[in-house]
Parts: sequence; structure tokens; C-alpha cells
Amino acid sequence: MDSSPHKLYHKHDFDSRQCLEDYFSDKPDMAFGDDTLTFLIDSFREVFAVGHINGDILIDLSLGSIIHHLYSASEFFKNIIVLKVNNRCIMELKRWVDERTGAFYWGHTSTFHKEKEENSDQFQDQETKVRSAIQHVVKYDLEKENMTEPLVLPPADCVISVWLLDVISKTQDDYIRYLRKFSRLLNPGGHIILIGSLGATYFTVGKDKFHVFTCDEDFVSKALVGEGFIIDYCNVRERTAVSKIANFEAIICIAAHKEK
Repeated sequence: MDSSPHKLYHKHDFDSRQCLEDYFSDKPDMAFGDDTLTFLIDSFREVFAVGHINGDILIDLSLGSIIHHLYSASEFFKNIIVLKVNNRCIMELKRWVDERTGAFYWGHTSTFHKEKEENSDQFQDQETKVRSAIQHVVKYDLEKENMTEPLVLPPADCVISVWLLDVISKTQDDYIRYLRKFSRLLNPGGHIILIGSLGATYFTVGKDKFHVFTCDEDFVSKALVGEGFIIDYCNVRERTAVSKIANFEAIICIAAHKEK
């Protein structure tokens, strides 16, 4: 058994393209497609279907260079600011936004989202809509008081974070501290939507093994409440496959709003 410490997503080299290929592609042998693709799209459709999460500005802090979680969000927010921790993630995302040669193919997720829509005949190309909505892609530093220094971001109506708190937190205190940083990006009464893994310990990208913070649903819920949030939605699903590339028990999607 490998006894070496796992790498940290935000401190060690992270191959964002390999992550997309391993967990978010249309390859038939991809182990966790139902968890990383279907669950995300379904959960975000449900969260936004209620209709009370909307506004001018949405800030996204998510793992790697994923975009499919923003399909539903782009229906309710015209301006999306994406924060990324390293240059490789930024370059990969901008390659897709600018429709450059070699950009990662997201057509399979766009088709899946379209099939879920009741009025699919009137469905606008969701990838085009997300591209138009992404106004800025900004690098951030978790250890700075203002993560995007010297840039000061406008307050957001919603913050989305997909699998990020899991991979940047080593302890419960880390998780709460970073959650607090994310919540400071919000307007009073703003919303936060989190996707995370429960009972997780690691995930691999290529030959690299990365740390994942181990927690349960109770901890995530209490962390949000402790930071002044009221929980509006929570969906937990056990993993649908077993593979050595990642170890986790379930996935959680939880949405909450900040008390004014």
C-alpha cells in the first residue's frame, strides 16, 4: 500500500484536463458517470426549478475546469464569475469558453440536460448560454483575506462550489474557515449551493492521488447553519459504482440562503 501523503489540490500540480477525461468525459468505461455527470445536472435542475435563486451575479468556485453544473444556473444569472486556483484550470476553461481547437467536449452533458427539459424543442444551446454568461475567469489565493487581491469582486447573489471544499480542507476547522470565506462573497440573503463527497478519503487524477476531507451529512449541515445559513434543499445519494480511482460513500447537494 502507498504510504506517501496524498497531494493537495490547491498546493500541488493538478492536471485539469486529465481530471475531465477521468471523471466527466463521454467514455463508456468511465466509472462514476452517474455520480459526476447525471447527479450534478439533476440536482442543479431541482434546485433552480423552485425559482427563488436568481439575480445578477453568480460566483463559481469548483473543482478543475467543469462547466456542466452551470447549465441551469445560466437560466437565472446573466453574469457568472469563475474563480480558479491554478493556471492549468484557467487555461483549460478559457480554451472551452473561447471555442478554441482542442477544447474539452461537453456535448454529451448538454444533450443530457436538453433531454431533461420539458420544452426541449425550444431549448437554447446551453453551452452557448454558459459561454456568454461567463464574464470573468479569475485566479484566487485561499490564504489571502481578499482571495482575488488586488481585484475586488462585486457581491454575489449566489455562490456555487462543487467538490472544492472537500479537496482544500484537511480538518473541520479548515472546512468552516473556507466556507466562511466563500460566504463573504455573498449579498445579505444570498444563496450558496454545495456539492460534496461524503465518507471520502482520496481521488486520483492520472497517477496522482489527491486528498479528500472526510465528513458526513450532519457535519455539512451544521457547518452551514453555524455560518448563518438556512438550508433550503438537501439531496444525498450513495455512490453508484466502485472503482479504485476514488474512494467515497455518497454525494451531497445542499442549497441554503444567508440570513439577512
